[in-house]
Amino acid sequence: MLDLLLAAAVFTAHQGSAVEVKLPDEPHLKSVQVIWRDEKVPAFHAGATWTTFLGVDLDTKPGEHAAKAVLTTDDGRSETREVVIDVLAKTYPTTTLNVEERFVELNKADLDRSHRETAEVDAIYGRITTGIVPDQPFTVPIPGVVGKNFGERRIFNGEPRAPHSGADLHAAAGTPVHATNRGRVVLAKPLFFTGNTVILDHGLGIYSLYAHLSRIDVTSGEVVKNGQVVGLVGATGRVTAPHLHWGMRVQGARVDPFSLVNAAR
Repeated sequence: MLDLLLAAAVFTAHQGSAVEVKLPDEPHLKSVQVIWRDEKVPAFHAGATWTTFLGVDLDTKPGEHAAKAVLTTDDGRSETREVVIDVLAKTYPTTTLNVEERFVELNKADLDRSHRETAEVDAIYGRITTGIVPDQPFTVPIPGVVGKNFGERRIFNGEPRAPHSGADLHAAAGTPVHATNRGRVVLAKPLFFTGNTVILDHGLGIYSLYAHLSRIDVTSGEVVKNGQVVGLVGATGRVTAPHLHWGMRVQGARVDPFSLVNAAR
């Protein structure tokens, strides 16, 4: 039998953040996966630990949430350990913005397009792959720039809308945008709301989105390196000025991208 690895191991995260789960290695341990929100999230082996990331959505209720780690040995035996994610409440401000009216009151053609694109993007976020894993630190797509408006409740032209699901990095049009980590390009095209958009799959259900680009420099299916230029800052889609909207989804959860950059590595 495996030694007791996870006697109610507790990890803490705020609403709208990613939490890094590190589990100690054990002789003959072949694989580890964490069951979180009915998703089976693999962990990868690095040094003396097995590591994965779990997403805590903006709307997750504060308090302790149960997860399970399933440990499998090289002879096929499996054991389950208890994991607890302690979610802390976080308050986000409300912001009022004015944009072109066509991005608030959509005509039928634009509404149909928006629905198709939402379904396409949601299907991408629903996949958990393991061909690439985020075994390098996450980095900010525009070095030295800080975005602080993740999670803001948005009011466009007087109409309440969904919370802001990314961080806006303000930079001049044409500024290079770099991949936050190694990943596979799973979308690279114009979308109605986000304009010229790139989405990268980093494995384990982790996706990064780069929106409002003036130019896209990668193609779907391409594997990019951490720091590789994926496009240039622009003002396409629903915007008030040139900037990069940088979003991260972790198993579909809306999380602050900086929670991944700041993860202990």
